Amino acid sequence: MKKEYKPNVIKAIHARVVSVFLILLIPLVFTGCDTKSTQDTVSEALDLDVSSGRETSNYDTHSGNGDGASCIVLNFDDDTVLEEIQSKAEWKVFPLDETVQILVYGIGDETSKMGPYLTDEDGNPLVPEIQNGYYLLIDRQAEEGKATGADILHRNSFNFTLGLYDTDTNTLYFCQLDT
Repeated sequence: MKKEYKPNVIKAIHARVVSVFLILLIPLVFTGCDTKSTQDTVSEALDLDVSSGRETSNYDTHSGNGDGASCIVLNFDDDTVLEEIQSKAEWKVFPLDETVQILVYGIGDETSKMGPYLTDEDGNPLVPEIQNGYYLLIDRQAEEGKATGADILHRNSFNFTLGLYDTDTNTLYFCQLDT
């Protein structure tokens, strides 16, 4: 004997199937909609509006465990970002302090060498020599109430963000190192 369903039962089953489908589909839609641009990422990390920047380079060796080095290069057609940087006290004018110099380019003499740490796979610095500009070092590993800055160089690992703005070329270098 064939079982027949009443229209109300069919509607209820259909509604439940649709509900389950939507419950499963909605998280997939939202996780697949991450449309954060490179400029958005840099703007958020450095607290600057870099939306007018033109990406000219994007180097990244971060692996699945989060370790790696990255450097995004943005060029600007005007001084809007420079003016914003100049209005923020946390950005420092060149020359680089010793810590940032070591992290970006390294220092050394005949007997010893320290750094650079922001390098490609061949050990070459990710940032070309900058003569005039501003920089911002963000120590993402700093503990509340403890010193930062030079302390970075005496740790077993690095987790920092660095913004370097070249005023001669209107170029922003956004670099991160995680070890």
